[in-house]
Amino acid sequence: MRTSNELPPQNRGLTAIAGAMSLIAILLIVQIWLLSATLESFLSGNRHTALPAAIFSGVMFLICLGLYAFVDRVDSEVRVSGDGD
Repeated sequence: MRTSNELPPQNRGLTAIAGAMSLIAILLIVQIWLLSATLESFLSGNRHTALPAAIFSGVMFLICLGLYAFVDRVDSEVRVSGDGD
């Protein structure tokens, strides 16, 4: 049985990218849900929920941006290591 250290760099990179993309998808689904819940609350007259939801949405956006940067870095590292074979 192979451990993660014995896997080729391309397989490890693909695993990391798949995990990060899954997290991005989950965060985007939560962000869409937050937008719809906040908009419904705002339109029903609860104006005090908009600012905390906007701040939390911004935090989730920054997390997604960081995950995207991670995916981009791993992808470039895998491509460089694949060229050396």
